[in-house]
Amino acid sequence: MTNQVQELRTQTGAGVMDCKKALEDAGGDLAKALVLIKQRGLLKAEKKAERVTSAGLLESYIHNGRVGVLLELRCETDFVARTDSVKELAKNLTMQVAAMGATSVGELLLQPFIRDASMTVEMLVKGVVAKVGENIRIERFTRYEL
Repeated sequence: MTNQVQELRTQTGAGVMDCKKALEDAGGDLAKALVLIKQRGLLKAEKKAERVTSAGLLESYIHNGRVGVLLELRCETDFVARTDSVKELAKNLTMQVAAMGATSVGELLLQPFIRDASMTVEMLVKGVVAKVGENIRIERFTRYEL
């Protein structure tokens, strides 16, 4: 079971106890435990949604010198803003805006994620919220195109 807990942690970024509990609830089935972790992660993300996001980062992306995006991504602390998970999220979001041309945050959140159409951008953000344990919010973005 220790190997399964470690594998689940690697796949999800969830805590040891969360992984162990999910495996117990799933009767040792790794696939079912993964689904449980994702569901519970989304619940954790919803609980954190009201927290103040006073830190964050700006991310830019230029595609072929013709499309540019500047995005403001907010989180609760500078420490989390500097993590690889949040930096990767910011990069993925700027690429999403460049590729799909969303005009508002609400529209962006509803779009299918360009790297995995089985999930929406909102699900992607909530997954990172569950992983880092802080509220994350897309504050605003601007897209330029020649």
